[in-house]
Amino acid sequence: MSTSSTDRGASSVAAVPGRNAAFVTTQWSVVLKAGAGNEAEAEAALARLCQTYWYPLYVYVRQRGHGSHDAQDLTQEFFARLLRRNTLQSVTRARGRFRSFLLSALNRFLTDEWRKAGAKKRGNRLVVSLDAADAETRFRHEPVDRLTPEKLFEQNWALALLNRVYEALREEFEKGGKGVQFEALKFCLTGDRSKVPYAELADRLGMSENAVKITVHRMRQRYRELLREEVAHTVSEPGEVEDELHRLFRALSGA
Repeated sequence: MSTSSTDRGASSVAAVPGRNAAFVTTQWSVVLKAGAGNEAEAEAALARLCQTYWYPLYVYVRQRGHGSHDAQDLTQEFFARLLRRNTLQSVTRARGRFRSFLLSALNRFLTDEWRKAGAKKRGNRLVVSLDAADAETRFRHEPVDRLTPEKLFEQNWALALLNRVYEALREEFEKGGKGVQFEALKFCLTGDRSKVPYAELADRLGMSENAVKITVHRMRQRYRELLREEVAHTVSEPGEVEDELHRLFRALSGA
């Protein structure tokens, strides 16, 4: 599911009650413990987060006045530096949420690169899989005329998160042999469920109307669970999950 097809009104999806038991295994908490634990595991966790959330950073760099090619180079170089072992040693709980840490680190990097402009050519190393053509197509449709770089960064971060959750849910349905059901009912996650009667959906899928209702309920419930888990991957404490969800929902609404 592309970002453009992720409904910006998805903020209406409510978070499920807290589940803190598995929190210690989340991606950002692994990175935060890199200094005292398994650095290889921490590097893998950080790389996974970077791969998921590269596009919001790319847009931010573009909005800071850099052309598409420079933005590609800068984004890749930023990740190359971020994924070095000595960077992991500097990450502490004081850095807070991954979203805030990443934007702060990017701003420091861009300032440093500005000072060194012309001194030497950047390495242009491929660190994350960045689809430049797709990124530019999406960037041309961004509301850059009405949102600050910071606001747009948060909005794209939220959309990337929702897209990650959507893909995870789709994969679960496909692995369970229910890919057809997912494709027919996916609009129920973010759109107006009432626009298609349950009876019509049941007829399309060859299911009873009650079975469709149960499937939609379970799909929405699992979506909320995955959404909360994905947010937990990017914060350092369980108590930050709810606030981060509200923050990202506000970003989606343009507030």
